[in-house]
Amino acid sequence: MAVFPRRRLAAVALAATTALLVTAGCGGGDEEGGDGPVTLTVDVFGQFGYEQLYKDYMAANPDVKIVERGTGTNLDEYSPKLTQWLAAGRGAGDIVAIEEGLMVEYKANPGNFVNLLDHGAADLKGNFLEWKWNAGLTADGKQLIGLGTDVGGIAICYRKDLFEKAGLPTERDAVSQLWPTWQDYIATGEKFVAAKTGASFLDAATNTFNTILLQTAGNTTGYSYYDTSGNLVVDSNPAVRQAWDTTMDIVDSGLSGKYGSWSEEWVSAFKQSKFATIACPAWMTGVIEGNAGPAAQGKWDIARVPGNGGNWGGSHLAVPKQSKHQAEAIELAKFLTSAKGQIGAFKEKGPLPSSPQALDDPAIAGATNAYFSGAPVGTIFGTGAKSLRPVYMGPKNQAVRTEVENAVRTVELGQRNPGQGWTDAVTNAKKAAAK
Repeated sequence: MAVFPRRRLAAVALAATTALLVTAGCGGGDEEGGDGPVTLTVDVFGQFGYEQLYKDYMAANPDVKIVERGTGTNLDEYSPKLTQWLAAGRGAGDIVAIEEGLMVEYKANPGNFVNLLDHGAADLKGNFLEWKWNAGLTADGKQLIGLGTDVGGIAICYRKDLFEKAGLPTERDAVSQLWPTWQDYIATGEKFVAAKTGASFLDAATNTFNTILLQTAGNTTGYSYYDTSGNLVVDSNPAVRQAWDTTMDIVDSGLSGKYGSWSEEWVSAFKQSKFATIACPAWMTGVIEGNAGPAAQGKWDIARVPGNGGNWGGSHLAVPKQSKHQAEAIELAKFLTSAKGQIGAFKEKGPLPSSPQALDDPAIAGATNAYFSGAPVGTIFGTGAKSLRPVYMGPKNQAVRTEVENAVRTVELGQRNPGQGWTDAVTNAKKAAAK
């Protein structure tokens, strides 16, 4: 998943799962006695697609019981809790998900985690894309913090019925041809707005901003808010400014529905058909289906993203040293991140595997998604996945990203003009990085 990065569900689910995370006891599994099964707690955020995999694993290992916490929880809620649990030495699950943008921060304290290289993980290196494997290693290469889950190849998901209402093409190849560039995407959006369908062209400027940033950074500098030496470059990296300027063009053109990403309002907008397109990493397909519901099946489809590919999202699974069942947790983590596990998660919720073997498997390469009008998701997201260029995430990436996206949001809501918003983004990002 992973993802995505900030994968969130409705506020009701968020409140429930957040309460669970806050009130959970010591975590790290139960201290079972006698001959009862070992309980392994898995902490995640968003939608990882592990439900059936848990059932399969428990059926094959009757001495193990798996409890997942945090499904649907947003990353801004999950990460502080995980940090708190690690610092306290208690409370974390036996397995914890770490989002790509936070990996550098957690690797700064590798002593919090089991070194998976000491438990046979070195033999699994070939099961992951090289950069995905390397992302789980400490800088000296001596400790493996986590095993990779997904990557986040990017597309655009769109509502066929709203495109038809606006007099635009609806077939996915024809839609892809509408926007070879982001400026073409904006021009298409202006035509959509002029048709007065009652819906906006896109959901939120922040989602589009993040997509453009990661795409541009991947194709140019290879980093976003921090360079590879760990220096904050929010105001000097041209990829950040290019993403900002393009997003401001989108906002100025009146294309956004201004639905705060991951908010209850955003979830309702899916159900009420309030926008026609959304930046769509592979993991977003599960979010869309969950939010829009069964009534929208066949109304959604998937087209190529403007520009040249890109990657948004992805996570790793780690085993905290505080786990009371490290050996069992390690084996479960290996299973969930195996080619079989990644294929299962893809079938369940759509996160794109980081395993070359899984990407080559017919279950992925030939996959279609009935909810998205039979779109060939294996081809759309899988093609080129092996050549995706990762974007380096620095030590305070999440905090900096939040401040920049907050600034985007203030412009989107008309509270600041683009120039003022950019000044706020840089000023507040520097403050966040300095904390």
